[in-house]
Amino acid sequence: MARRLRFNGTNSGNGGCPALHEDLDTGEWIVQGKPLTHPEDLSQLKHFHDGENAVVVPAELLIDFGPKEVTRVPEIIDLSEFAQLFKTFEHSAWRLETRRGYASDREEETYREFIETGKVTWDHDDAWCRNMRAQTTAGKRVGRVRIVDNPPTTGQLYLLDNAKRNSTTGEDMRNLWRADAERLQLPSEDFWIFDSRFIALLHFDEADTLLHVESITNPAEVMRYAQARDAALHHSVPYEEFAALVAANKE
Repeated sequence: MARRLRFNGTNSGNGGCPALHEDLDTGEWIVQGKPLTHPEDLSQLKHFHDGENAVVVPAELLIDFGPKEVTRVPEIIDLSEFAQLFKTFEHSAWRLETRRGYASDREEETYREFIETGKVTWDHDDAWCRNMRAQTTAGKRVGRVRIVDNPPTTGQLYLLDNAKRNSTTGEDMRNLWRADAERLQLPSEDFWIFDSRFIALLHFDEADTLLHVESITNPAEVMRYAQARDAALHHSVPYEEFAALVAANKE
C-alpha cells in the first residue's frame, strides 16, 4: 500500500530538491536530496547498513520545514535486544542503580547464602563475567554507581558484597549515600548509558521486578542522564571504601 505523503517544503528557489515530505499515517519523514556516494564519506557514517541511503541537505531545510514539536511515544526494546547491548557497545557502558532491592537478586541462590551466612561464594566465570572481562580487556569502560540508604537494606548489602565479583571483571564499582543523591537531584530511576548516546531506562514495578526497558536516543534527554552520571561519579566513592564506612557504622 502506497504511503500518503505531504510535501512540507523546500529551500530550492525553483521547487526542486532538497525537500521534506511527511508520511501522514506513520509520522515518518522522507528527506529528498543529493545522495552521498563517495566511499570515504560513507565509511565515516555510524551504523550504516546495506540497503540504506544517505542524502545531503542544508541545515536550513530541517529548521524551516522539519517538525517543531513531537509527542514522544516511549520506545520499548525487548530483553534480548537489551542483553545484546552489552556486547555491541563501542567504548563505555555505565549504570545508576537506585532501588532498595531487586526481585531478580532475591531469586538467586547466592541471596539465600548471603542471608544465612553473611557472605557469598561468587562465580567469577559465568556468562556476565566472561563478557564483561572481554569488553574491559578490549579497552572499553564499564562501571556503576549504586545508591545506598542509611542504614542499608539487605538487598543493598548483598550488592555491596556482589561488587567484589563485578570488580574482578574490570567494572568500576562505586557507591553513594541516598541523602547525597537526593541533594544532587540525581534521577530516581535506574538506567544504563551506552557510549554517551543511548539510554536504556529500566522500568520496575512495586515488587522490584523489571517490567521493560525503554530506549532513549533524543540528544537533549541523553545529555540530562550523562550529566547525572558525571555528578554521581564525582561524588561517589569506590565500593571498598564505602564498605568500610558501612562496617564502621555498624560498630
